[in-house]
Amino acid sequence: MTVLELTDVSKSFGEGTAAVHALAHVTLSVEPGAMVAVMGPSGAGKSTLLAIAGGLEEPDEGDVLVGGAPLSRMSRNGRARLRRRAIGYVFQDYNLLPGLTAGENVSLPLELDGVPARKARAAGMAALEQLGLASRAGHYPDQLSGGERQRVSIARAVVGERRLLLADEPSGALDSANGEAVMDLIRAACDRGVAALVVTHDAHLAARAGRIVSIRDGHLVSQADHTPVTRRDVPTEEDR
Repeated sequence: MTVLELTDVSKSFGEGTAAVHALAHVTLSVEPGAMVAVMGPSGAGKSTLLAIAGGLEEPDEGDVLVGGAPLSRMSRNGRARLRRRAIGYVFQDYNLLPGLTAGENVSLPLELDGVPARKARAAGMAALEQLGLASRAGHYPDQLSGGERQRVSIARAVVGERRLLLADEPSGALDSANGEAVMDLIRAACDRGVAALVVTHDAHLAARAGRIVSIRDGHLVSQADHTPVTRRDVPTEEDR
């Protein structure tokens, strides 16, 4: 079953001559285990696409299905429950809770979904360790650098049994090495069957996806499948 399916989705903000057409008749699907990269200039509609895909915004027209379930037929509480259980988000502004440590931020979604605290925290620590942050698990967000906060938000998004990962510039605040580590974590989630929709300006990181989608002025202008580049395929300084 397709994890994410958008059909003829449109979204505008404002009214009349001041209206901004963020998305225009976008049709897109993401299958289990697939990583789809979304590229385009600022203001093209990429972030709006992610918000609609995850039920944070409602489209003016069109249908959005997650795991075969139409979001338009769900109550607000139903959409919130789906987001908590099935969808992992990586936001540009991190959205970490300031009163919780890094480890607690990562494990919280699992605990809210009924996973025993000890199991949830072990899973959270494993995700942090994969991103080189195990030693920072007891630190609060304001004690972390911007790059560290971004990696914590990514660990939170991929931990547990999520079916869909939505990432908005997940490597934007990171250096190249940590950006690669983030893409490794997303790729590992896809290898477990997670479907990932990743917005990025970085063509090198987009090449890690199995499909690249280009969007401009709210219109999906191209989709291209290709063999994903792995970290091993990237030339090192010695190769250059």
